[in-house]
Amino acid sequence: MGTYTTDDALAAMGFGKFQALVLAYAGMGWVAEAMELNLLSFVGPLVRDEWEISAQDESLLSSVVFAGMLTGSCTWGFVSDKYGRRTALLFSALFTSGMGFLSALSPDYLCLLALRFLVGVGVGGGHVFSSWFLEFVPAQNRGTWMVLFSLFWTVGTILEASLAWVVILTLSWRWLLALTALPCFLLLPFFGTTPESPRFLCAQNRMSDATLVLERISMTNQSALPSGVLTYHPQSKVVHSTFVSETETDHFLPVTETERKDDDASSFKSGVVAALRKLLAPELLRSTLLLWFVYYANSFAYYGLVLLTTQLSDANRRCPSRLQNAQRQEDANVYKDTFFTSLAEIPGLILSAVLVEWLGRKATMWCMLFTCCAFLEPLVLHQNELLTTALLFGARACAMGSSTVICLYAPEVYPTSVRSTGVGIATSIGKIGGVICPLVAVGMLRSCHQMEAVLVFEVVLFLAGVACLLFPVETKGRQID
Repeated sequence: MGTYTTDDALAAMGFGKFQALVLAYAGMGWVAEAMELNLLSFVGPLVRDEWEISAQDESLLSSVVFAGMLTGSCTWGFVSDKYGRRTALLFSALFTSGMGFLSALSPDYLCLLALRFLVGVGVGGGHVFSSWFLEFVPAQNRGTWMVLFSLFWTVGTILEASLAWVVILTLSWRWLLALTALPCFLLLPFFGTTPESPRFLCAQNRMSDATLVLERISMTNQSALPSGVLTYHPQSKVVHSTFVSETETDHFLPVTETERKDDDASSFKSGVVAALRKLLAPELLRSTLLLWFVYYANSFAYYGLVLLTTQLSDANRRCPSRLQNAQRQEDANVYKDTFFTSLAEIPGLILSAVLVEWLGRKATMWCMLFTCCAFLEPLVLHQNELLTTALLFGARACAMGSSTVICLYAPEVYPTSVRSTGVGIATSIGKIGGVICPLVAVGMLRSCHQMEAVLVFEVVLFLAGVACLLFPVETKGRQID
């Protein structure tokens, strides 16, 4: 009797109704994450005005969210690889929505700071949604569908900007925090319909469960599975010989035995160490280290641009420049500018969708990173509001395109057994950029150091483009095990 793999099955069945449902659920997870993170562009200035906090405290309000994400990304990635994608999706959504609603009730600054850190821990599980979705997508059109998936992030940014435009001018920032947490809460009633990844089930030697999921896909898509029996061939070439016996045997144990092993107090620690050893094995070392830096740079640049939209307007009003007669903007104009720059993500996604299948993953990333540098360069000097918004529009389009492609590239580099852990660690390191960028985008600009702030962004983006040139593999059209 013949055999087939999950890649063979997904290629035979194609992208159909089942994958569309997975796309919708995972996409809503990214809408929720995008809203929580783009909220940072608005909540800091509003809390500053109400509670009269310093510039450092304002920037810290954004930084703690990314610090929470740094913790959450790695943790949820390991939970996803150890206990399943569905487990990580459920608990990260519960955590994000619960802490989000509670933060709206914060009585003081310190309480708000602590709760926003916990929101960041929950939001750190957002990368699991993308990895989970990609594991249902056939290799031949994975790039296109990942770009479409990223459109949900853009929907979240536009929705948050629109929500802030309406809510802040009529209600208060507390309502904005509560309504921003709503999309993540709406994921919970539909959790029972979500399937486990067949790739994860195969990696756990749960072949019968994986077959049932593939049969469900076949029935929903009204397409036939390949003939034969499902089999799994892990990419042993990425496993270093010094720990093959420890990690490979865990993946091929029956699930009941694996669960019993999890009762050991040292199981979590040993699992993380084994995963790190795989990621830093000679075959993956260069890719892993470069991915860590590119994730850092993308996070630093993207979230920095979100904050720059409001902070540059504020700097142009307050700081000495050639624009001596600039008058104070109304709050509505700040929200309008943020809304329009959020729209930049749509052309960024369209451009990345075209380039990613034409030029490949690596070339698309370095092209967009270098172009982002070009858009930011004129902002080393004070510009008028219209030109500033236009330049930020172009820079954000490129930053969004690059961030989308790296989220596609990273899961394609790693094997299933460490995919979520690898992407989770890279995402965690990326959030260090999110922790630091408010210190530049808020702290330096409020001190009237616009040239220095923009130059920092320029250097980081340029080095990230060089790092993309140095990636050892191109994953366009590559199967994932």
